[in-house]
Amino acid sequence: MASTADEPEPLDPAGEAPSVDPSTTPSAPRRHGPGVSTGQPRRKGGRRRSDNPHVPRRPTHRKNSTEPRRRELLQALGIFQRATPDQLWKLTRPDNQHDKLTRDTLLDLQDHHLVRIELVREDQRQVWVLTKRGHGEAKKLLEPKGIRISALREEKYDPVTGELLGASYDDHSAAVTTTAAELHRAGIGHRLGFATEIPHRLADGYVQRADLVARAQAAGVPVMLLEIDRRTEDAHDLVTKLRRYWEWGRLLAPDADRLTVDLVRSRVGAIEGVGHEKRLWRRVYPPTGREGLVPLAFVFADTTEAKVANTVKVLEEAGRRYWAPRRYETYYGEAITAKDYGQAVPVVITTLEQLTEHGADAAVWRRLGRKDEHTLTDALDNPDGDALYRRQYARAEAEDERRRAAEREARRPVCKRCGQKFTDERWEEITVHRTAVTAGDKSVCGDCHADDIARKEAARLQAATPPEPEPEHDQEPGKLRGLFCRRG
Repeated sequence: MASTADEPEPLDPAGEAPSVDPSTTPSAPRRHGPGVSTGQPRRKGGRRRSDNPHVPRRPTHRKNSTEPRRRELLQALGIFQRATPDQLWKLTRPDNQHDKLTRDTLLDLQDHHLVRIELVREDQRQVWVLTKRGHGEAKKLLEPKGIRISALREEKYDPVTGELLGASYDDHSAAVTTTAAELHRAGIGHRLGFATEIPHRLADGYVQRADLVARAQAAGVPVMLLEIDRRTEDAHDLVTKLRRYWEWGRLLAPDADRLTVDLVRSRVGAIEGVGHEKRLWRRVYPPTGREGLVPLAFVFADTTEAKVANTVKVLEEAGRRYWAPRRYETYYGEAITAKDYGQAVPVVITTLEQLTEHGADAAVWRRLGRKDEHTLTDALDNPDGDALYRRQYARAEAEDERRRAAEREARRPVCKRCGQKFTDERWEEITVHRTAVTAGDKSVCGDCHADDIARKEAARLQAATPPEPEPEHDQEPGKLRGLFCRRG
C-alpha cells in the first residue's frame, strides 16, 4: 500500500530507508532523540505532553477557576437553588463575554463534590444544584450576611428504575431565575440582594409569597416585589395578588403606639393618615424613596402581546383602587392638579423577552395608568406626585395671598379730611372694640386724628391755667407796696 503524505514510509527490517530515486534523501536514517519519529523534523521546544496521549492531563477548568468565582457560584445556587450556566454567568460575572469561565468553575466545584448536574433541559442546558456538602458551604457564606438560603435538593432515586426523582426545572422557576439574572446584568441589584419565595402574612393569616424580591439601592430601587407570570393564572387572580400586597402594606407595625391603634380601629379610613414609618412594611423593607407602598412588578413570560394587553387592561380596571393615586383635598381646588400616591401600590409591567432582548435598564417598563414605556426608575417616579403638589401648593398659596392682599387694600378707608389712606395701625384702631372709644373721629386718618388730639389738649391746658392778676392804679410803677410801709 502506498503511503500518504501525513504518514511516513515504513522502514525495512534492516533499518534503512528505501532508495527509489537518486535524490537528496540519505541512504541511512538519521538518529533522532527519544519521542521523535523518523522522518519528522526535530522540534526546538522539547518534548510535549501531547506526544504521549496516555499521560493524564490536568483539566483546564481548574486553571481558570478561582476562589472568588467558586464563592459567587455557591452563593447564587444557595439563593436560587437551581440554575443553568447561562443564568449563573449573568448572576455572577455578567461583564464576561460568555459563560465559559462559569462552566469551568462549575466543573471544578463538581470535582470537589460541592455541586452536581440535576438534569439536562430540552435545549441541552445543564441545570446545576448544590450537593449536601455544597449546601453547607453556601450556608456559611449566606447566613452571616442575614440572607435566607434555599432548601437542599436531595438526590432521591426510584428503587425500581433507578431514575432520579424530583429532577425537574419547571418553566416558572427558570423564568424567576432568568428575571433576576437580567436585572443583575443591567446593574439593577446584586445577587445577594435577591430573595425568592418571600412570605407576606396578612391580618387574616393568609400568606402571599412574592416570586422574587429585588433590592437595588444604588440603582434607585431600594426594594421591589416581582411576580413572574407565564399566563398560567387568570388576570383576576393577579388583581387578587395586587389587593393582598395593598392590604399588607397598610398593616400597622406590632410596636405601633396604643393611640394610633385605637384611632385606626375606631374610625374607617384612619389608616390613611398614619405615616409609613409606623407600618409593618417599614420593619421589613427599607424606605422606597418615593411616596406610596412597596412597588410591585409583573413580568410576563412565554406569552403573546395580545394576552399581555388583555391582562393589563383587567389590572387597570379591576385593580384601580389599589394602584391609582387620588386627588388632593385642598382649599385651592383646581389649582392643584398633582396626585396623592401615598396609599397606592406602584405597579410596573414588562415581559421577560424584553428584558432579555433590550436589557432591564432599557425603556421596557410600563406603569399602570400610563401609556408609554420608560426605564425602571422613571416608571417608578411620580412626576405628578408629592413634589409637584408642594410646588403647586406654594404657588397657589402665594397667589391667594396676593389676591387677599389686593382685596384688603381695596377696602382700606380713606381720610375724609386730607384724602390719605389709613395706615394699618389707624385701621386697626378704629376696628378694635377696646380702642374704639378713644379712636375719635373714625373718618379721619391717624395724622388728622393726632392733630385733633393736640388741639384738644392745648385747649384743656389753656382752660386749666388761671389768669394773672391786674396791677392796682395807685401804685407807682417799680415800687412794691409792703405791709408795714413807713409813712413820712
